[in-house]
Amino acid sequence: MPDIAIRAQGLGKQFTIGGPQERYKTLRDTLTDLALAPARGVRNVLRGEHHPRPKTETFWALRDVSFEVRRGEVVGIVGRNGAGKSTLLKVLSRITEPTEGYAELRGRVGTLLEVGTGFHPELTGGENIYLNGTILGMKRAEIERKFDEIVEFAEVERFIDTPVKHYSSGMYLRLAFSVAAHLDPEILIVDEVLAVGDAQFQKKCLGKMEDVASAGRTVLFVSHNMAAVRSLCSQTILLRSGQVAAIGPTDQVIGQYLASSAADLSAQIELPRAGPGAPGEATHLSFFANDGTSSAEFRLGENWRIRLDFTLAQPVPHMIAAVGICNFEALPLVSYWSQPADLPAGRYYVEFTCDAPLAATDLQFIIGLSTQERSFYYVPYVGHVAISEIALNEQPFRASGAGVLISTQRPLIQVVKE
Repeated sequence: MPDIAIRAQGLGKQFTIGGPQERYKTLRDTLTDLALAPARGVRNVLRGEHHPRPKTETFWALRDVSFEVRRGEVVGIVGRNGAGKSTLLKVLSRITEPTEGYAELRGRVGTLLEVGTGFHPELTGGENIYLNGTILGMKRAEIERKFDEIVEFAEVERFIDTPVKHYSSGMYLRLAFSVAAHLDPEILIVDEVLAVGDAQFQKKCLGKMEDVASAGRTVLFVSHNMAAVRSLCSQTILLRSGQVAAIGPTDQVIGQYLASSAADLSAQIELPRAGPGAPGEATHLSFFANDGTSSAEFRLGENWRIRLDFTLAQPVPHMIAAVGICNFEALPLVSYWSQPADLPAGRYYVEFTCDAPLAATDLQFIIGLSTQERSFYYVPYVGHVAISEIALNEQPFRASGAGVLISTQRPLIQVVKE
């Protein structure tokens, strides 16, 4: 019988819409609620307050999910946004309890589910290394032995004694990944770690995860970056609407995923909500032809427009909205940024004109909202727009597979004169 590191059997997770939302609570949250609950109850009785119970409905973020991962295996999990990937990882990481079914994880687990998971903003980078190591069950001597290696990999030596609330998103990511990967977890669970960061750091991440796997440890890797999944994972799981749609060799499953995505063109998409405490969030992403017609398919050489709608719950200084365009292999093609502005709370939108020389390809988008100091809203790989093979004017000479037109110039070869 194979040595199984992860076994999920009939996993299901149900959420309630409109009623009280389940949220992971800190110890401080729990103690505060307990302390204030009696007083709140007395105040409500004295005031005669009565709040009608809001209407609720339920939906299944996961349903009947079953699979096994062998020890030392690197398995990818792919699927569109809302397919249940992050919910599955939170169940496996014991952050949230399943509604039905069970999961077994055999070994110490290191998780990186979002940038800066488990970091305390008031603590320095070095203090957060010790904090995260303790959470992972490491002894102080083990953390001290790995400390310099973690800092060097994260490339934050100059800022290791700076509180992480002053770190950029990229610095957060580098340090969080370095902690999760270097403290010898037997199982490493990673959610979209390659969505942020430059190409050099992404390569380092892939190399480190390969090192973890080659040492006989297990990696569960969620990503929209199909090139990274192909490079790292021998087996892949495809989730669709909270259920397992396919399990098998990575190339085969990715092909099925991309084929199913081809029918999902949409001229407007609703964006995911921001986390608690964010000063704002993007709400919709829309696409238009130059004549104002709503569309999700455009011709070669045609300019088209991208509209990003967002709301701010509080004033935001030096506010910048950004949209990045990439293909379905997660290869970045072009990025657009708004002019910075000091904005009060309210609803806003910004429009970008896409005039890049894109070839016939399928496109997806990366959304970001930030201040001068740091990003506060980030959603990678959403939406689906297509550039057709029909040119608006003259058909170009040829196109690259990357989704960018190759120059039509064909200069003569010149002889070097001695």
